[in-house]
Amino acid sequence: MFDKILLVHGSGGQLSHELVEHLFLKYFDNPILARMDDAAVIGETRFFGKNLVSGKLAFTTDSYVVSPIFFPGGDIGKLAVCGTVNDLAMSGATPLYLSTGFILEEGLELADLERVVASMAATAQAAGVQIVTGDTKVVDHGKADKLFINTAGIGMVPVGVEPGSDQAQPGDVVILSGTVGDHGMTIMSQREGLRFDSPLVSDCAPLSGLVATMLDALSSLSTPLSSPKAIHCLRDPTRGGLATALNEVAGKSRVGIEIEEHAVPVRDAVRAACELLGLDPLYVANEGKLVAFVAPAAADAVLATMRTHEYGREATIIGQVMAEHAGRVVLRTAMGARRILDMLVGEQLPRIC
Repeated sequence: MFDKILLVHGSGGQLSHELVEHLFLKYFDNPILARMDDAAVIGETRFFGKNLVSGKLAFTTDSYVVSPIFFPGGDIGKLAVCGTVNDLAMSGATPLYLSTGFILEEGLELADLERVVASMAATAQAAGVQIVTGDTKVVDHGKADKLFINTAGIGMVPVGVEPGSDQAQPGDVVILSGTVGDHGMTIMSQREGLRFDSPLVSDCAPLSGLVATMLDALSSLSTPLSSPKAIHCLRDPTRGGLATALNEVAGKSRVGIEIEEHAVPVRDAVRAACELLGLDPLYVANEGKLVAFVAPAAADAVLATMRTHEYGREATIIGQVMAEHAGRVVLRTAMGARRILDMLVGEQLPRIC
């Protein structure tokens, strides 16, 4: 631990985890929070509003401070809705309701604020959620960098759906929904004024529909091995990228994970930008991708189903879970060598979400 907060504490990597574990959990620890998943899954719920339901309540919150607030493929408003919807979806929940809080800097153009709010409304509608409450605060010029947004979300997890970051099992197949690094490198290119032959575009997208499609496909199969429980873990590799998300699962599930470097899809423009800036795309943030840990008997069905969905067309198998080297992620390189893929240490891309 450090005496003062550094930018690196917001990277989603090793120091972020240490801050949460050694400070926040020290005071807030309870069985629900201790799971440290993207959303808290809370007890059995039978009524929700006026509707009789059967399942569990999922609850999550997040804050967004991205700079710039507009970027190819999205903006801070779209990002806020997608990020919260996706955290709920990674628990297997159907997102239902969101709250939103705005921290506005004095001098923000009203037209920019309206553009962000309109984007949030459109994204919420596309994701099938309602924004039902919120708050607004204004701070002095120079105190907020135009606009910060906090969101919280509530969803329902159906009976029989129980993914968790501590549920990955040896033999599981690791499936990635598409290319990595698109969001982080888009933000970086905008900041640095970089231009490439193929424009960089953020992958910012709501993934609840993709997850629902995956679960529905398994529910329709007759074999118990292919029930929704066959999806053991879902993660969206945001801050810290794919490598950090895999390390989180390996540590919490006490398993080893091995992935094939050549199997991880990276767009040419993203790879070029990473090479130019000396970055590894496996550690670059994504905002519209997921990683699924699936029982072997169900892997083919899940992969085929993902490829039928708009946000899973490039889905591919990138590796497997094993009992060996528990808590470690191993990358098999294109040359056939193996190396440890650690959790992100340091800050690659400040303020990418």
